[in-house]
Amino acid sequence: MSLKGACIFGQSGGPTSVINASAYGVFSEALKNPDITRVLGAAHGIKGVLNDELFDISLEDERELELLKSTPSSALGSCRYKLKDPTADDSDYKRILEIFKKYDVRYFFYNGGNDSMDTCNKISKYMLSQGYECRVVGIPKTIDNDLYGTDHCPGYGSAAKYIAATCAEIYRDATVYDTGAITVIEAMGRNAGWLTAASALAELSGCGPDLIYLPELPFDVDAFMAQVSACYKEKGNCVAVISEGIKDKEGVFIAEYASKDGAADAFGHKQMGGSAAYLAQRVKDETGAKVRAIEFSLMQRCAAHVASKTDVDEAVLMGAEAVRAATSGVTDKMVAIKRASGEEYKAEVELLDLSVVANTEKKFPLEWIDEKGTGIKKAFFDYALPLIAGENPYCWENGVPRFAALKKIKAR
Repeated sequence: MSLKGACIFGQSGGPTSVINASAYGVFSEALKNPDITRVLGAAHGIKGVLNDELFDISLEDERELELLKSTPSSALGSCRYKLKDPTADDSDYKRILEIFKKYDVRYFFYNGGNDSMDTCNKISKYMLSQGYECRVVGIPKTIDNDLYGTDHCPGYGSAAKYIAATCAEIYRDATVYDTGAITVIEAMGRNAGWLTAASALAELSGCGPDLIYLPELPFDVDAFMAQVSACYKEKGNCVAVISEGIKDKEGVFIAEYASKDGAADAFGHKQMGGSAAYLAQRVKDETGAKVRAIEFSLMQRCAAHVASKTDVDEAVLMGAEAVRAATSGVTDKMVAIKRASGEEYKAEVELLDLSVVANTEKKFPLEWIDEKGTGIKKAFFDYALPLIAGENPYCWENGVPRFAALKKIKAR
């Protein structure tokens, strides 16, 4: 099963606060593996392969690589680039094969979400069709937690922790005055409500939101207005959290109510955001109350200062396990997290077929949403609490964060 050659690691899609922890897992394991002759990092994901922009990771300082575990965003750069079906256009695949042969690449690791696993799957199948032995393993990443097959995704626990903590802090601030206010908070989540549901965890601080709206249920603007108004009238304040992906019964995103801009990325995903601002204005017009709209936007995926230790540790594990799996003979798989049975939380590693994972979404369970459709049941708390546990060591210098500073020396 031994196969000697170089490896390439790339990052793709929206960053997280722990995606670089997975990079550290790959680099630390690959650099000491005798079957891997060279460790290369791709600039901006698959585009770095296509553009022959690869970094020699062996030339990086060990201290800087260690700092990847507390450095947010994608240290190598990311992209949203969709590979075409090779039967329609195989030019990208020919170029990838050319680069693989140039550097004797026999291992390819790609860190991302649904679309990234699709990229892995296509590359794996093409290499096989060309008789070129290259082991391809996907490494899961997404704050949305919507990747099929894995109990949860690295990146989700830290984002959930940020949302829970920030919602609790906002609740304290928004309810401090003798005159009431209405606050509408928008969390990420296009089609799955995992992130928005995390706001319910603020209840453990006694500061949970009054109303929560997930994209798994049709959103009715009139019903929302009535529920917010009733809450405000009863309590004198109201904090509502919505997912950016809420849509009406016709399937139209509420974000599209506010903007008719049809801009979309390479995978056809329309840009979200703006729902909270739209709904806040509607509420203000109707109630005359003091209203604020707060959009977490990029903050929920880059807040490494409140990263979950569980999340960081598992992100490192996924990277290292991908290398171990590939060098033991595995290919065309994604490493995934399986929750071990028993009272005490424990994550185990399993391998899933890329063809099963690619482009398949995992939605928030409907049975975890309360009967009113505006609250979250205890089953979610049991699921999420282990994922946000612990505080990751964070490096501060001069009162500000000290992130990894990679030299990024181009491979020759």
